[in-house]
Amino acid sequence: MPVQQSYKQTWRNCKRILCIRTDNTGDLLMSVPAIRALKESLSCKITLLTSPAAAEAVACIPEIDDHIAFNAPWNRLNTLSTDTLNLITRLREGAYDAAIVFTVYSQNPLPAAMLAFLAEIPRRLAYCRENPYGLLTDWLPDEEPYFYIKHQVERDLDLVKSIGAVCENDHLRVRYSTLAWGEAEKQLDKAGVNKEFPWIIFHPGVSEKRREVPLEYWIEAGKKIKARTGLNIVVTGNRIQRETAEEICHRIGKDAFSLAGLLKFDEFVALIDHSSLVISVNTVTVHIAAATGVPVVVLYALTNPQHTPWKAPSKVLTFHPRNEVRSKNTVVGYVYESLLKDIPDSVYPDKIVEAVIDLMAEPTIRSRH
Repeated sequence: MPVQQSYKQTWRNCKRILCIRTDNTGDLLMSVPAIRALKESLSCKITLLTSPAAAEAVACIPEIDDHIAFNAPWNRLNTLSTDTLNLITRLREGAYDAAIVFTVYSQNPLPAAMLAFLAEIPRRLAYCRENPYGLLTDWLPDEEPYFYIKHQVERDLDLVKSIGAVCENDHLRVRYSTLAWGEAEKQLDKAGVNKEFPWIIFHPGVSEKRREVPLEYWIEAGKKIKARTGLNIVVTGNRIQRETAEEICHRIGKDAFSLAGLLKFDEFVALIDHSSLVISVNTVTVHIAAATGVPVVVLYALTNPQHTPWKAPSKVLTFHPRNEVRSKNTVVGYVYESLLKDIPDSVYPDKIVEAVIDLMAEPTIRSRH
């Protein structure tokens, strides 16, 4: 049944909570304020069930005490049934008092709820569009996106607020060690970056084709930003994106450097924190920038309009994904057709340059340069 006031006292007795967030790293970072609210309000131990990719970020999130990495079959990855059965056994042995499933509005929480149910976790909370009956003990009817759209951080905070968990500071937050920054510095030195001069980050790589901005636009924008600002450009990405990053640097010319595929997650966080500004597609890089307070220009394919930088200096340049690569999810399709009108088909270089110049001109940001 939907969460009622009377349940809040019961949740205060929950000291071992399993938080389920099995999708991408950026989604996890946006759930951190809600996880912080659980820690502060319930004085509980948090175990995170997450994807192997997002697990790389756990060491940078102080609110998480322990984690389990799992390729969830409901998140596009093939998983053996024995893996799922073994996980159920492991969760049962964990003796958790409660489980909370964090989702975006286009995801179904019931597969994760079934996992918690089979693991005999007594309290189970999530948003749900339909009546979950016994799979969830506590639930909030999911009204997004048909009545409104909340930012993902707000959505997650409202979920835990329903059982009495709130936090004083709702900003994103990540940490890294001095060792991580030292390793990032070594890579900057190897690439030939003069650290005495400020740099900005270009992050063109995408996890989904629909978010992609044409390579030529990055190159043209880089040349114009160099001409207007004189800033160095550091292009980042994973190993698969290394060749693209090197091509961008080569064609931009002098003072453009590739670090794609060379940094661990915490080193990447450190690099962003020491940068003057970030330009990125809508991916985890945007949320790391928000968590470190670095100004960010987002080239934002409106696949999920609730994932803009949270409480951070930013410029958001939206565009429609191409028709042939749009999501087949009908909830996402509803947002495309009903709510997102008159949006450009791409983000053009002059708009990127204009956003960078405008953002750098803001008085609170100048000191970073």
